[in-house]
Amino acid sequence: MKVVKFGGSSLASGEQLEKVFEIVISDSDRKVVVVSAPGKRFSDDIKVTDLLIACAEQALTTGNTDAELKAVLERYENIAKELNLSPNIIDTIRKDLLERLNADKTNSEQFIDLLKASGEDNNAKLVAAYFQSKGVEASYVNPKEGGLLVTNEPGNAQVLPDSYNRLYLLRERSGILVFPGFFGYNEDGEVVTFSRSGSDITGSILANGLKADLYENFSDVDAVYSVNPNIIKDPKEIREITFREMRELAYGGFSVFHDEALYPAFQAGVPVNVKNTNNPIAPGTLIVNQRTNQNGPVIGISSEKGFCNIYVRKYLMNREIGFGSKLLKILEDYGLSYEHTPSGIDDLSVILRYSQMDNEMEQEIVSRIQHELKADEVHVIPNIALIMVVGEGMRHNIGTMARASKALAHAAINIEMINQGSSEVSMMFGVKEKDEKRAVEALYEEFFVGVTV
Repeated sequence: MKVVKFGGSSLASGEQLEKVFEIVISDSDRKVVVVSAPGKRFSDDIKVTDLLIACAEQALTTGNTDAELKAVLERYENIAKELNLSPNIIDTIRKDLLERLNADKTNSEQFIDLLKASGEDNNAKLVAAYFQSKGVEASYVNPKEGGLLVTNEPGNAQVLPDSYNRLYLLRERSGILVFPGFFGYNEDGEVVTFSRSGSDITGSILANGLKADLYENFSDVDAVYSVNPNIIKDPKEIREITFREMRELAYGGFSVFHDEALYPAFQAGVPVNVKNTNNPIAPGTLIVNQRTNQNGPVIGISSEKGFCNIYVRKYLMNREIGFGSKLLKILEDYGLSYEHTPSGIDDLSVILRYSQMDNEMEQEIVSRIQHELKADEVHVIPNIALIMVVGEGMRHNIGTMARASKALAHAAINIEMINQGSSEVSMMFGVKEKDEKRAVEALYEEFFVGVTV
């Protein structure tokens, strides 16, 4: 059995939904379909989820949501007309939206979650109606009915373990099940959403709970690429990659998957196949626990801007018990999370996302480190880009770090920081943001040009 998820671009219009239908019915193993809200039809278009968030904000501030509600309904109406669906489905969606808008607004976060989750929920109803109109046995499944229980963390819900046993019972139902992504219900029966790109998380949870043989994730790309195609033209496609490698690349800026999305599938050992709705015959990329094909030491390179380095130096730091924990406690006092802490004998760097701090907070933190830890030198280096070089093959190849460093040196790029995990699956370089593109190009040239991946 296969769980198959379609992203927003795959469901943005009637034409796209026709492709989705053909893909699903072409394989009888595709029993559960997870859907996103309608996405962009063209570059300047607005996603339905963004329209719904704007609608919720208007409801909370001015109370006048006429324009936003009209824009949302028009998106569904256009799709329904393109597919020659009965007006009944639009009546159902309109009624649902009005009920949500009239819901209790005391808890603004809960209200926003309730409204923005309607994008996926109503799209699942529309998709099920379309399948039925084509003579296929299909039914919409509400996550509460299906048993998807989550923590009460609006915008950042986590699946509760009991959900998996409840979801397994869906195997007993006949026909194709259409399940909305992005949200579940807390134990009080209230809607709570996952983080953005949460439909990927829903698909992964269902693949786990249903003990699927495969989780297919359809979007608008043929495969996962070895590097960002906005940096490298026509980069090499990855045919097979491990969950571990994908997690490292996703953390480093790969936008194919939210970095939490693969975990439920990984837990259950369900392989994930990334495929293209617009080119379904392409093999795509298979994400597995262990891969058989060997492609050299590096499988992919990712990069992301927006980091800073809090550099701290103190003579005989290594002899001072608790220095690191005291430093991190200062950051904890300000609610800051950090990414990495590479260190030397007398110095320590803390890498974190710069957007977490404002100027006042930055000055306070520097002052506290200087006075409370008696540091000899403290300064914040902004505008850092992190570049991840990832590959299981690093563990079996000598000199990968040397090759990467040499490639950056030849490109005249100064390395601000280097960090390699003990697993030897990835290594990370910190460079100035202005050098990010050239750094990625240099590393891609070193590890991929002339190599079949």
